[in-house]
Amino acid sequence: MTNTILIEQRGPIEILSLNRPDKLNTMNEDMIFELQDYFRELQGREDVRVVLFRAEGRAFCAGLDIGAWKNDGSRGQIQHIWRTQRNIATVMQLMRQCPQPVIALAQGAACGGGFSLLLASDVRFGAPDLKMNAAYIKIGLGGCDMGSSYFLPRLVGSSLASELILTGRFIHAERAEKTGLISEVVDQDKLLSTGLALADEMLDTAPMGLRLSKDALNRNIDAQSFEAAMAIEDRQQVMLSMTEDSREAAKAFFAKRKPDYKDR
Repeated sequence: MTNTILIEQRGPIEILSLNRPDKLNTMNEDMIFELQDYFRELQGREDVRVVLFRAEGRAFCAGLDIGAWKNDGSRGQIQHIWRTQRNIATVMQLMRQCPQPVIALAQGAACGGGFSLLLASDVRFGAPDLKMNAAYIKIGLGGCDMGSSYFLPRLVGSSLASELILTGRFIHAERAEKTGLISEVVDQDKLLSTGLALADEMLDTAPMGLRLSKDALNRNIDAQSFEAAMAIEDRQQVMLSMTEDSREAAKAFFAKRKPDYKDR
């Protein structure tokens, strides 16, 4: 570990921070592999229920640290670029696969791969100076990269997604909030408290119910039909209704008290 990321645990909430502020948190190999390890391990960590994803310094992530991905000569150029591409893309895949909701708290620049890290999160809050772009098309590549062509149309519709992807132009915090790309614009010094407040609300839910709700959202955004989406929801609700936590929630409701969930 080279401390390109920092982890702080506050009970069932974990705060993940990108930690290359002097490089605007651009992605080097160490950061990508540390992010892979972190999100992969979340699959089996029931002690962590919600993740806050933030960054040190004045930028969330300004994209790829191009000079930090050296070819040692053991691979051809295409193989080297493919390895880099897949390693970064794997982080976004692991973010979607982890059962914990990921709340992103972003300031400054979120460009290219940094933009995709935000897109792969479940909820996004942005500081007033947040600016995001699909920067890849600006460097002679396509604008569709690291999940942008998947996430953006689903989040903001095809017109705005096409505008951003086909030009690489920036979308700033105010417009991002109006279009639903971020939930709210928040002063930078209040980003963390805003994220923690939302995480606390999520913690008021049954643990398995929260995990399966993220799972259903992921699956049903691509559901083949309304009926297919309902089938997933029906199966989840029947399964969850048989848990001890469901019975505890009913008792707490009638007793007008907070449920004591055991994740059983």
